[in-house]
Amino acid sequence: MKLDTVELSQAILGAFQGSLREQWPEIRAYGETEAKKLAQTLVMIEALQASGRITPAQAALHLEIQKNACRSVLLTLEGLGLLAVEAALDAALGVIRETVNGALGFALL
Repeated sequence: MKLDTVELSQAILGAFQGSLREQWPEIRAYGETEAKKLAQTLVMIEALQASGRITPAQAALHLEIQKNACRSVLLTLEGLGLLAVEAALDAALGVIRETVNGALGFALL
């Protein structure tokens, strides 16, 4: 299964929006950007893993780095606390689990 950046980005964006619904009008631009970055990173991970250039452990590390970067961006936004950001990331990672693990052929999360 080949991942689609646009489709995955929209699914992640929906998870962010649903989790951060109260703050969404103020953080929408950030959420859209971070959803795209996460989706692009996952597509890159899929390509690297499929070509044998990275191992599953390295793929998981790449995702962890992007997840931490996303967390940092969202935490800088006024009104978003750690619990809200973690809930949003958990929602996005749920989408990733459902979509990506099958595409990669191993459990990334």
